[in-house]
Amino acid sequence: MNTLSTTPAASPVPRAIPTTRPSQGTLGLGLLVALVTGSIIGSGIFGLPQNMAAGAGAGAILIGWLVTGVGMLVLARVYQMLAMRKPELDNGVYAYARALSGEYVGFNSAWGYWISAWIGNVGYLVAAFGALGYFFPAFGEGNTPTAVACASVVLWVVHALVLRGINTAAWVNAVVTVAKVIPLLLFIVLAAAAFQAPTFNLDFWGGAKLGSVLDQVKSTMLVTVWVFIGIEGASVYSARARQRKDVGKATVIGFLICLALLMAVSLLSLGIFTQPELAGLKNPSMAGVLEKAVGTWGAVLIYIGLIVSVGGGFLAWTLLAAESLFTPANSGVMPAWLGRQSAKGVPANALWLSSAMVQLFLIVTLVSKASYLALISLSTAMILLPYLFSALFGLKVLLRGEDKAAGRAPEGAGGSLDLPVAALATVYCLWLLYAAGAKYLLLSALLYAPGAALYFFAKKQAGKQAFTAGEKAMLAALLVLAAVAGWMLAAGKLGL
Repeated sequence: MNTLSTTPAASPVPRAIPTTRPSQGTLGLGLLVALVTGSIIGSGIFGLPQNMAAGAGAGAILIGWLVTGVGMLVLARVYQMLAMRKPELDNGVYAYARALSGEYVGFNSAWGYWISAWIGNVGYLVAAFGALGYFFPAFGEGNTPTAVACASVVLWVVHALVLRGINTAAWVNAVVTVAKVIPLLLFIVLAAAAFQAPTFNLDFWGGAKLGSVLDQVKSTMLVTVWVFIGIEGASVYSARARQRKDVGKATVIGFLICLALLMAVSLLSLGIFTQPELAGLKNPSMAGVLEKAVGTWGAVLIYIGLIVSVGGGFLAWTLLAAESLFTPANSGVMPAWLGRQSAKGVPANALWLSSAMVQLFLIVTLVSKASYLALISLSTAMILLPYLFSALFGLKVLLRGEDKAAGRAPEGAGGSLDLPVAALATVYCLWLLYAAGAKYLLLSALLYAPGAALYFFAKKQAGKQAFTAGEKAMLAALLVLAAVAGWMLAAGKLGL
């Protein structure tokens, strides 16, 4: 694997970031749509009714969906626009951040995305075996010794499947994606039949205990972002797309499919249970909702659907986690050994490291009894900066007219609409950081900070200066935040 040239951080207009293309595997539009849909629809939708109702009434939930729907749509549009205007940039989550503000920012975007991916996978396994606990009490809430042991077996079976080749894994993901959408469609049909308008309208704006409408809307933000994580899946795999234009199409198609499913599940449930009743349900709360609507068999259907869905989501995110390390390693900002591929075109070393971290944190959940909700909240917080960097880069490209300067016709782009879309996506990402709150931003800093050592090693390995003056200031601020977070954890003032 060749060491690739890099773009100096000080360059006013970043050059194209060259990337070693995968030696095997071309993904068509259908597989890319399945990758986006499969990575978005995992465990989150099955707990969505309770997760949303826990802090908000029906009115605030509707506003939350409006904010998230518009916000995620414009973010999806940014990824689509950049895929067309910047086709030379592979693995957008990393490449866009690097082109925006230099190599260390690009590294942190990839690092945060990778951590989000494997922490999310730990959450998937906890959720899956928590669902199996409905049938087999030994699995408990998904974090008992029996559950962790069995989850470890699943982890390494999926690991072995991915090692057989990216295309093989992508086809399996497509089949599983179709399988897991079926119970969701059944839920929507049955819940719609049982929907009661008076139940939905009761305490429409929430009781006094829920606080102001703004506070209620904020409480929905991490939940709604969690269920949409994966919207960038096609962009991460852009180097393996058969046609570059399919990346943008897959992003928007996958988003629209998932938005319709997520909103229907969340809002229909409020017509079957009142907000306080829904907030008190055990997760996966879709099971309790359907059980009330049609009886015990409805709960069984949802538990089975959750197990299938989590299996597919776990596979999709295993692919994304490995790919998120592979491209940066081939650009010299992560150790070169993470950029090596197997004979079947799989980023094997990146895959081994990702699986090892999932295994480690499965053991941590056994010791700490970390809950599914805590894991997904942390996973969501880690991905907020990569999303912001992508939106900011889209805004920068349009303001500077970089694609026009390169003589590239933005065919299929939104033309005059692209600039306000990118601006709105940036505002939405800043709102998400505000809504997440100081707790998760501090915990994120604690996880971002150790990455600096890996970045330093990679740059020294390439014989290059590790940090510019600006990057040193950025690192110093990050280390201060991490130190504060560490002290607060030790003092018991901060925790999951």
